[in-house]
Amino acid sequence: MQISHSIDTFARHIQTDIMIEKQLIPHISPRFLNEEKYRRGHIRIINALPERKILGLHLPEIKQVAKQLAKQTDVLDILHAFEQEHQAERFRLTYEETLVWGLTINALKCPWEERLSLLKPYIPVLDNWAVCDSFCCNAKWALKVPANELWQFLQPYFKSKREFEVRFALVMSMCYLLKEAWLDIVFHQLEELDLSTIHSEYTNLTSPYYVRMGMAWLLATALAKYPDETRSFVKASSLTEDVKRLYARKARESFRTRQVVPY
Repeated sequence: MQISHSIDTFARHIQTDIMIEKQLIPHISPRFLNEEKYRRGHIRIINALPERKILGLHLPEIKQVAKQLAKQTDVLDILHAFEQEHQAERFRLTYEETLVWGLTINALKCPWEERLSLLKPYIPVLDNWAVCDSFCCNAKWALKVPANELWQFLQPYFKSKREFEVRFALVMSMCYLLKEAWLDIVFHQLEELDLSTIHSEYTNLTSPYYVRMGMAWLLATALAKYPDETRSFVKASSLTEDVKRLYARKARESFRTRQVVPY
């Protein structure tokens, strides 16, 4: 794969509105192109909104592209070009391009204050669990952000009416704030969520399904780290019964907690 050549080509032409899609196409999985069953399975797992085009790349190739972009001297121009493409037309960027955008921000070498600033135009783009979770789980830079600063940054997203902005806040909290000193604060935030006010664009799922699953995932992860505290919280909480059921299911599915009583 000639990824470095593709990145160089993209960096030279990004400001002329040539999207990264053309550079990603050579790296599409052959199975995605040639096997219908595999292609359908890939698309079903990602479960992007119907308007979001999926090229068919795998995450390792996407991450490699992002790492190379982050090394370009004009990387800030590249990120701005992504923003302009999204503003011009919401679904102009492919699923893979939205991932490249976020993972490039993750891969940058910059102060955390600058990185949080670069995230602000990116987070509203999130409209899919795979993009959201891939970004959050690879945001290792967040470990260097003071916990109170990260928490303050997440507050507007916990209060958002958009499903994946709330999920973003949940998954970032799960990955980087599930510490003993923050446990009660995070748990309290879960109870503060008003699911009835959160809008989902997935008409075939219980709304907002991906927020509920994010809550369940966070609780199952907390159960693995702080079983007694998590069980006590869930038992006494005002969380909806469906969130509790999803949490118990996630706990059973994880090798870390399948033998642990959820509540």
